[in-house]
This record gives sequence, structure tokens and C-alpha cells, in this order.
Amino acid sequence: MRYGVIMAGGAGTRLWPMSRAARPKQLLEVVGGRSLLQLAFERLRAVLPADRIYVCTAQAHRDAVLGNLPDLPPDNLIGEPCGRDTANAVGLPAAVLHRRDPDAVTAFVSADHVIDPVEVFADRLEAAFGLAEKAEDALVTLGIVPTEPHTGYGYIERGDPLPEAGYRVAAFREKPDAATARSYLGTGRHYWNSGMFVWRAATVLAELATHLPAAYAGLTRIAAAWDGPERAGVLASVYPTLPKISIDYAVIEPASQGLGGAAVLVVELPVRWLDIGSWPALASTVAGDDGGNVSQGRAVLVDCADNIIISDDADHLMAAVGLRDMIIVHTRDATMVCPKSAAEQVKRLVGEVGAAHGARYL
Repeated sequence: MRYGVIMAGGAGTRLWPMSRAARPKQLLEVVGGRSLLQLAFERLRAVLPADRIYVCTAQAHRDAVLGNLPDLPPDNLIGEPCGRDTANAVGLPAAVLHRRDPDAVTAFVSADHVIDPVEVFADRLEAAFGLAEKAEDALVTLGIVPTEPHTGYGYIERGDPLPEAGYRVAAFREKPDAATARSYLGTGRHYWNSGMFVWRAATVLAELATHLPAAYAGLTRIAAAWDGPERAGVLASVYPTLPKISIDYAVIEPASQGLGGAAVLVVELPVRWLDIGSWPALASTVAGDDGGNVSQGRAVLVDCADNIIISDDADHLMAAVGLRDMIIVHTRDATMVCPKSAAEQVKRLVGEVGAAHGARYL
């Protein structure tokens, strides 16, 4: 049977001070009044019923996630006691689903994306499900058709076409420099790596057993206790000991090099895709004023252009004169100001805030 898992464990530090430990970015209702998590759930609902959609998130966010997704069955929330990177955020739901349904074929998607049109996403996801169902050794990834020579994304190079939809993967490429990114765009053979996958739960678990046996052993032990009274104790004792590594480095890249027993395939996804990892990325989902300013909340701007000015306090006025290419984000207890060009440094800023003030503003 087909299932979907939304990976919703990111901290979202580059969207500080609005994104906090207690309210991570995927729960912020900042895209047309809906959260990124709600958008991800709605996309999967175009393909799957609600009772076959799962969410893997931090256990501390359980109540907030269930409040954000009233149609999600509570038993379909898989809570991590701590973050152990995506190999385990993928492996734990795969192990639980495989124990419940040995024939489970599962799509893993992120809660960090804005994707449209949804109809194209649904069609391509159906194609990926079909490949994973037909070939038991298939690890299928979704490759975004690039629209610009972006240097912030990893790339997938496609190889030979398959008889059905999709291609074999020739190689995964690291984030390129500008010249290399332009060359990728010109070949027509390169896609942005979306970080979304479809595969049989049994297949990815077999690859984990090959490439990351310590994680496989721990995850299967947790899954064996999942539907019984020992779940909480086994999860709390075993999960923090699992090796912390991404699914890309642990499984996908070795498999694409012919190591292990799986074949890595890619299905082309021609959509508008935004990985909401920074304030400029989030602002690109909102129409600006005549000066290119994106604002949320009360704002009065004079001789300002191309700024991002956001407040989550409906009574707080944001007023600015003569600003260009700036980001100002105001919350009840913190205000962050930086040029757009330094948006990627917000993560570093959060580290300095934590060092100076502990967890108070995190």
C-alpha cells in the first residue's frame, strides 16, 4: 500500500526570530495564512487519504503539529526525542511502516517547500510510486527542473531513460560555483535535488542495513516496540545513540555509485519550487508593493525599496525611511535587522544569541 511521510524536524534558524525552538518554521502560518506543514499535507492529500499520511517531527512539537493538522490521525505522528539527521528521520518511519505493512511503498517529502501547481506534483508523485512498485530495488528521487543557475542547491545528473517515466541517476553533484551552475542549466540533464524520495520501506531498510548497520539495528529495535507499552522507553534509550548522518550521504549517494543492492532513479518534476530556508525565500512567496517591499503587519514606508519588513504583533507599527535591500523582523521579545545579502548569516547570529543569552530567545 502507498503512504506518505512529511519530514518536519527542521529548526529553521535562518527564519529567526519568528522561528523558535517552540515554534519552528514549518508551523508558522506565513504563506497565505497557512503553515508550510499544512501546505505539505494538502499536497499529499492530492494523492493519498489522510489516514495514510504520517509526520515525523520532534516529540516536543507533537501537540503543536496535531493542532496544526486536525485531519492527521494522532497515531500517525512519529516523534523524535532528539534530532539525528535525515537517515534516521527517514529510517524510523520506514521501520514502523514496514512492521505494520511489509509491502509499504512510501513517499518522503519535506515540510519546508512551496510547490505549485499541485496537480503537476501529484502526477509526478504518482509516476514515482509506479516506479517504486514495479522495481523492488528502486530508490526514486524527484528532480526539480531548474529555472536558474542556482548555487545554493545540490544537483542530480540524469543518465539513461527508463521505458516508463524517469531516468537512471548518473551522479549527484554538490552545490556548484556560478560557472558550473550555468553549465548544468545548459545541458538539460541536471535537476535540483529536491530531497524528496519514493521507495519501498523494505528497500530503504535493506540499504540502511548495508551502509549504516548500527542505525538499522537500532531502528528495527525501536519499531519492534512501537505498538507496545515499551515504545517510549526503547525510543528514549536507543534513538539518541544512532549515528547522525543524512540519508543522502548514508544511502543515496553510495547507491548511485553502484554500492549496495538498490538502483537510484529520478522522476522529473517541472514545478515552481521554493525551499523556504531564509527570509528572502519566504518573501518570494508574497507579492511586493510598487517599490518591491514585502511587508506583513502594520508598516509605513517612505522612499524604501526591495525590503522585507515583518511583524507578528498586529498592534506594532513598523516605520522606515530610505531603506534599501534590508530585512527587519519584529516579534514580542526580539527584533532582527540585517541586509538581504547577509540573510544566510542569520543562522550564525542565532548561535551568538544563544551564547550570549542561553535559551531565552531561541
